[in-house]
Amino acid sequence: MKKKPITMDIINSCSEHYRADKNNKVYSDAVMRNGLVEVSLNNDSIRSMHFDFSHEIEVGRVTAQKKTARCWMFAALNAVRYSISHSLRMREVDFELSQNYTYFWDKLEKSNLFLENIIETMDRKLSDHEVAGLLKDPQSDCGQWDMFAKLIEKYGVVPLYAMPETQSGTDSKIINEIVNEKLRQGAKELRDMNRDGKSMEEIEEQKESILLDMYNIICHFLGEPPKTFDFEYWDLDGVFHRDQDITPLEFYHKYSKVKPIDYISIINFPTEDKPFGNTYSLKYLGSVVDDEPIKYLNLDIEVLRQAAIAQIKDGEQVVFGCDVGKMSHRELGILDTNLYNYETVLNTKFNMTKEERLMYRGTSLTHVMTFTGVNIVDGKPNRWKIQNSWGEAEGKKGFYIMSDEWFDEYVFKVIINKKHLSKEILKQYEKAPTILSPWDQVGPLF
Repeated sequence: MKKKPITMDIINSCSEHYRADKNNKVYSDAVMRNGLVEVSLNNDSIRSMHFDFSHEIEVGRVTAQKKTARCWMFAALNAVRYSISHSLRMREVDFELSQNYTYFWDKLEKSNLFLENIIETMDRKLSDHEVAGLLKDPQSDCGQWDMFAKLIEKYGVVPLYAMPETQSGTDSKIINEIVNEKLRQGAKELRDMNRDGKSMEEIEEQKESILLDMYNIICHFLGEPPKTFDFEYWDLDGVFHRDQDITPLEFYHKYSKVKPIDYISIINFPTEDKPFGNTYSLKYLGSVVDDEPIKYLNLDIEVLRQAAIAQIKDGEQVVFGCDVGKMSHRELGILDTNLYNYETVLNTKFNMTKEERLMYRGTSLTHVMTFTGVNIVDGKPNRWKIQNSWGEAEGKKGFYIMSDEWFDEYVFKVIINKKHLSKEILKQYEKAPTILSPWDQVGPLF
């Protein structure tokens, strides 16, 4: 079918349609002068989104991921941090775990996974869409709870003072450029060896040599992770504690009440190709190479809601993933489907459902935070308190607030302790996952 261009008749019809409603000119002038956000901001929404909650956890101050995409890591570490400080009754309100330590191992593990994926696909052409996808983005800052879980089970965690943030922890652009450049170079070396008929043993030895180089490079940006450290703190009774020469893994097992084996990832992707009650994974997804695939159980949004409420009531925050840019105001710290009067101001309709937005790539999981509170009225939630990782300048000292309607539309994942889930749900989670395309909507890493 021949493509049709825009004609003057079409342009004239568009102009007539615009001028037929006098309100269009009024709103256009306002938007051009002040921007759509300020013109369409709904003050009724702002008044209803106040920071009072019937169930709330005092989790300490908000952290800042700065110019990196480590929200998933910050959110997960916030959950572990609270479990440690709360159980030990620590006096330090500023106690924090080292994101830089976890970041180091994430970089190294992702480098290894990339090289393993290159070896797996080295018989394919560079134009193969999966090979091209691997080479386009060998590794990044992005991730998910399940990747974090594998990292801390293997490497443990350390307090912030044991491995402080570095310049690349505030702005990761250069470290990612350098690491990815070296990984692409490594990919070429491995593929060239395969083309030249080298043995698999020789190729694997070269991969290990590349990892030596990667470790060296990452150390230059982030420092070398400590093998042991002294854990020191004051408790609320004024007693000083010291645990000397403890390893990061020993520290994690001894002090963290959050253990990944106790949690599962529940998602809400209400599309026809992903029936509820089944588990899903993505090809090439992960960081740590092992035999356990990362998987998610897809369930109705009401299951996610009730599980999150149960966990908050039990005194534990909830790590969750969402599309944070939709119907949100960063400075105010508000997430609400009624926050903007877009339809009125623009004289149009936005009527796609959550399923339709997913199918047509209009929404995806873009950010990870934690729920630290919920307000229950007559047995139902109407707003949620959120601990973000964008510093304390926005929202209420860095905390955000979400309407329950926003939860329905833009929350896609919650990390839930198994004790808050039914036997039926846990049985469903044991199903072998359906392996999806690397570019499926379930898969964006943030």
